[in-house]
Amino acid sequence: FFVPLFSMPAGSKSSIRPAVRPKIVKKKTNKFVRWHADLFKRMAQSWRKPHGMDGRSRRNFKGTPVHVKIGYGSNTKTRFLMPDGFLKFRVSNVKELELLLMHNKKYCAEIAGNVSTRKRRAIVERAEQLQIKVTNGEAKLREEAA
Repeated sequence: FFVPLFSMPAGSKSSIRPAVRPKIVKKKTNKFVRWHADLFKRMAQSWRKPHGMDGRSRRNFKGTPVHVKIGYGSNTKTRFLMPDGFLKFRVSNVKELELLLMHNKKYCAEIAGNVSTRKRRAIVERAEQLQIKVTNGEAKLREEAA
C-alpha cells in the first residue's frame, strides 16, 4: 500500500478544485488576422473590418480569411473560464481576498502586477487559510541565490 512521503498543505494547487468544471468548447482556436497584414510590416495583425470598395475580403470571396461574426462567440457558461475551471478575480490586498470567502469553488485569485512582495506574501498566506487558489502565488516571491 502507498504511503505519501509528504502531506499536501490546505492551499496547495492540487487540493483546491472548482465545484463544477464544464467542458470548454472553442469554436475557433486560431486568430482572426487582418486582411493583407502578412504583406506589410507596418500593419498590425489585429483584426480590422475590411472597407475597400472592390476588396475581395469585404465581399467574402472564396479563399479569403473568415470575418469576425457573433457565431464564433463562446458559450456564456464557459466564456471567461480558465482551463482549470475557475474564473479569475484580480486582488490587490488581503481585504479584497476576503470577498472570495464564500466563492472559493468558483473564483480563484490573481494578484495584481503592481502589488509589492510584502503584500503578496500576506495575500498568499491568507489565501491558504481561506482555501482560495492563487494563480500567480509564486510570482515575485522567489528567493535569489547569492
